[in-house]
Amino acid sequence: MAKKKKKTNSDEDSKIEEENNNNVDLEKVFEKEFEEDFEDELDLEELELLDTDDMDADVGDIEKLVDKDEEKKQLYLSCGIHIGTKLLSGDARRFVYRQTNYGLYVIDLTQTDERLVIAAKFLSKYVEEGSDKVIVSSVRRYGKEPVKQFCKVLGCRAITERFIPGSLTNPIIDDYIKDASVVVIVDPHADKVILREAKLARIPVVSLFDTDDILDGIDLAIPANNRGKKALGLAFWFLARQILLELGKISSEDDFPYTLDEFTSKIVPVYRQENAPPSRSSR
Repeated sequence: MAKKKKKTNSDEDSKIEEENNNNVDLEKVFEKEFEEDFEDELDLEELELLDTDDMDADVGDIEKLVDKDEEKKQLYLSCGIHIGTKLLSGDARRFVYRQTNYGLYVIDLTQTDERLVIAAKFLSKYVEEGSDKVIVSSVRRYGKEPVKQFCKVLGCRAITERFIPGSLTNPIIDDYIKDASVVVIVDPHADKVILREAKLARIPVVSLFDTDDILDGIDLAIPANNRGKKALGLAFWFLARQILLELGKISSEDDFPYTLDEFTSKIVPVYRQENAPPSRSSR
């Protein structure tokens, strides 16, 4: 019996080691994608940045996500929705549980999952097909396709080009949106113009919230990677499905007729274009 137990422990150790290696490989991939996607300059003076030493050594564990939904957990991991940036604001500290060896802060998936559901419940009270009550905006390149598909499915208004100043605050301009009741944004830095206007107009704002973001003007933050295209596709795909469930338009998750791929940007990162093998026509 002792010999059998020893073998079992050895198998478990091997399994844990294999899982850790897989996580390391994922982190390397997301590290590369982060370097490519982190292209916008940040106003560091407005951030309350924290040193790594200021964090608790062990704030949580990725396995805290409820194991009863293993498939959802693996989907979150594979899309890198938990991978943050190399910067940490004071507002984001509550959503982070550790830092990788590559310097990236990692978001607590339990909070991401919980707040996606909360956001869906909140937005479902405003979603009305063909109306301008819910405004969804993204100027980030990877956020445009998810936003367009989200608005197509739910009938919201998408803003994926330049936001016209005054659209939420000046009733005399042609672009004024008089029925706006809630604004959804991808990135508080990139979407700062509409965020500022929504704050002036006292319109509640729901935002994806990365580790370098601040809460000024945001009413409901969803901790998530808001730069990776897979992560953005997953966030809006999940929100759209959950909102339809809340509205009773679908009876189960399996009834959602859209795939994750339909919500994901098709833009190929520059570094992948450079590393791609030459086509036959170029040989």
